[in-house]
Amino acid sequence: MLRTFVFAAMATLALSAAAADPNPVVTYSKQAKFDDVRDDLKAAIEAKGLVIDYHSFVNRMLERTGKDVGSPRKLYHDAQAFVFCSATLSRRTMEADPANVAMCPYSIVVYATAQAPDTIHVAYRRPWRPDGSDASKAALKEVETLLDGIARQALGLK
Repeated sequence: MLRTFVFAAMATLALSAAAADPNPVVTYSKQAKFDDVRDDLKAAIEAKGLVIDYHSFVNRMLERTGKDVGSPRKLYHDAQAFVFCSATLSRRTMEADPANVAMCPYSIVVYATAQAPDTIHVAYRRPWRPDGSDASKAALKEVETLLDGIARQALGLK
């Protein structure tokens, strides 16, 4: 009986989290050349006065390690991530709630699947915490606005 209760409680929590944020990853797409969108994404980040701390070559890592983990299937034509931060927004989010340090740094990915190499996707994770204060939620919304603007700019969307 206790086991059933625990399972039901876990399921309820999972459904509550999913209902609160059914789309934790935001993705925009268009037909383009991967290198062009990647370069536009980098330029969009830097145009905001932000410094890219790390450029991750996700696809290269997956291709290099695929055989070692027993899955050599090609997933992407290419997939790369840019990791960066905003001193102003990060400070604001962490002053609102020190636990928001978990939201930093920010990351935006650009990828094209192996099956559709001419459809380029730009995606980011929403910086969202359902249990935060109003100040925390407002600060994290500013971060999301920044990420959304960068993603849209990289694809030439309004």
